[in-house]
Amino acid sequence: MRLTLTHRLSLVFALLLLVCSGTSAWMQVRSNRMHELEVVQGLSRDLAAHIARDTQLMDAQGLKPEALRQLFSQLMLVNPSVEVYLLDPNGRIVGNAAPAGRLRREQVDLEPVRRLLAGATLPIVGDDPRSVDGRKVFSAAPLRVDGKEAGYLYVVLLGEEHDQFAERGATSEALNTALWSIGMVALLCLLAGLTAFALITRPLRRLTETVRQFDIDGAPVTPPPAPALGKGASVDEIAMLDAAFRQMQTRLGEQWRSLTRQDQERRELVANISHDLRTPLASLHGYLETLQLKDASLTPDERRRYLGIALDQSRKVGGLAQSLLELVRLEHGFVQPVLEQFYLTDLVQDVFEKFELTAEARQIQLKASFAPGVPAVYADLGLIERVLTNLLDNALRHTQTLGDVKIDLAAQGAFVEVTVSDSGPGIASELREGLFLRPFNIGGARRDGGLGLRIVHRILQLHGCEIRLVDRAGRGATFCFSLPVDGQVASKLAGRSMLAR
Repeated sequence: MRLTLTHRLSLVFALLLLVCSGTSAWMQVRSNRMHELEVVQGLSRDLAAHIARDTQLMDAQGLKPEALRQLFSQLMLVNPSVEVYLLDPNGRIVGNAAPAGRLRREQVDLEPVRRLLAGATLPIVGDDPRSVDGRKVFSAAPLRVDGKEAGYLYVVLLGEEHDQFAERGATSEALNTALWSIGMVALLCLLAGLTAFALITRPLRRLTETVRQFDIDGAPVTPPPAPALGKGASVDEIAMLDAAFRQMQTRLGEQWRSLTRQDQERRELVANISHDLRTPLASLHGYLETLQLKDASLTPDERRRYLGIALDQSRKVGGLAQSLLELVRLEHGFVQPVLEQFYLTDLVQDVFEKFELTAEARQIQLKASFAPGVPAVYADLGLIERVLTNLLDNALRHTQTLGDVKIDLAAQGAFVEVTVSDSGPGIASELREGLFLRPFNIGGARRDGGLGLRIVHRILQLHGCEIRLVDRAGRGATFCFSLPVDGQVASKLAGRSMLAR
């Protein structure tokens, strides 16, 4: 039979209580017995001395049997439980009034007799002549004849009559009351213990039921309050375990939802990348097939135009594949920022030179605004260049002719704030949620190939920074991020990013 924790605890408690009650009853009986022996022996300690002084049991010729029988008869009338024996100086029984065949010993150990005569602590038990191995309390006194020791008077205080009376069940009322009290206390303790175990294990049973019914999809979003641990507060381990489990349940639920969201984003990303790849690949395949089928009939100008279009589509596929590979390396920890000090003003000018021809071809102005005294920053030069390149490329592709793209640099305390804005249409509010985590469309056209902003977001995450989309009057899409000017701050931010990943 499989027992629950409450049943096992109750069973163990009941067994321990039974053992404790039995031990207590045994100690009570023994204590009562020892107290009875001490009282009897204490009251009758000088009985043998009085008998030896008042009755002559021996003379120069030896034992006087008639005197011994007469003494025994008198004592039996006064106290039926006493038995009288005469011992020689070596403890051998030389006289008694026991019925024939009732004597079981011929000699009594004198060591307890000497201890009694010396005044040792009571009770002191000695050999029972009517038992092979029994021991009983006694009174003893030396016998003298003509001033010389002739032996001992040995009086057993609780003899056979007492034993027979005790065997008939005539025990002490006080002892019976004590045993009943122990039984009642044990029963009450058992009931109290079972009730206490049921109350104590109730939260554990409730927690067990919660664990059994745990569903990761149904984990609460808001964590339960932690148990109070202030001064004077009661610390309940089960309550703390329950709170810890609920916090774990909440975190598991959040992580599960995050994984579900990431999986959905990954599916969307794969679907969008597949779409992005399908279009240029189909175009590339079509023009190459046209060149193959109509090679003989194409003029040199048509052949060059078809080859140019095919090459352009090939570059799009290669760029998309390169971006995808870069994103995979960033998100799986293959790229770690190498911090160094450099000036953003110089980096912005280098990036502008990269896009100068493209901007001129589209009649778009590249503008830069640097606040006075912009300090150097600590970051990975190559990765920050990639951030500015992606943002500028994104802005140029979505800015109309005669528009402009602008980069602003300004010192903000221990950071330099970088702002990249354009005069394009901007990004609608319904597209801003998850802007840096999944690709999106504007008017049916891909804004950044689905990967550019995600790469920017991941690079800045590696630096412990974040990019924000802000609203500015008269401008289109405006992105802001900050980089630290102190090397220690930059190292801490990057290290914190590594731990949080």
